[in-house]
Amino acid sequence: MPDTPKPSAPPKSDPVYATYPSLQNRAVLLTGGATGIGASLVTHFARQGARVAFLDIQDAPAHRLVATLAAEGHPAPLYLRCDLTNIPALQSAVEQALAALGTIDVLVNNAANDQRHSIESVTPESFDQSIAVNLRPQFFMIQAVLPAMRAAQRGSIINMSSISWIIPSTGVPLYIAAKAAVVGLTRTLAHEVGRDNIRVNAVLPGAIATERQQQLWYTPAYKAEILASQALKRDILPEDVARLVLFLAADDSSAITNQSYVIDGGWV
Repeated sequence: MPDTPKPSAPPKSDPVYATYPSLQNRAVLLTGGATGIGASLVTHFARQGARVAFLDIQDAPAHRLVATLAAEGHPAPLYLRCDLTNIPALQSAVEQALAALGTIDVLVNNAANDQRHSIESVTPESFDQSIAVNLRPQFFMIQAVLPAMRAAQRGSIINMSSISWIIPSTGVPLYIAAKAAVVGLTRTLAHEVGRDNIRVNAVLPGAIATERQQQLWYTPAYKAEILASQALKRDILPEDVARLVLFLAADDSSAITNQSYVIDGGWV
């Protein structure tokens, strides 16, 4: 008898990702939106139809991002140049965003700096500077947007932490201290503002293959360590993080607060 032909494998299809109607026309404010995870966040919110403003100090990539999204036919995000270590400047930038958007429905505290450093190299000045970049702005951004969210009796605040304090990583003790503190801040503020229907959650990325990480830290040995540690043997990309943040910003997660979501391919 002739051989029975084996059934062919079904063709692989591209993944299809969620669209969130509740994000249409929502006012979203992000920090550190010009590059890396932040740029992916700005892009994904804009493509959901949200009205986006973002803070950064990197003018060239910020302007390129705005132009790219406008060329795609989305409302151009509002780029506000702001040094987040300058709290009066931060507060002024939030006022500008409120004036432009009318309110703030979603805040994503994304900006951070994971510059490597040793215990021996830390001075009181560098300690204060690290906290001024990686922790203090998250609190003061939340403080600045709360009046608008309370007036609207709704809001979603998403604070970016990291799995680095869980592993724990080494060679970045101040960054790790700040990222651990972000989770504590998230948990207490969720109870502080929950009565106003404002949700506060944290996202803890693992090793995300941003352009900066690949340029500075992704040696072959480090990438091998990452893949050995992860359950999923692939790069975790900025867009993977962005899609989790979209869910936490949308009404689909309206009963979720006081939580910390790890996105690391199964490292921890």
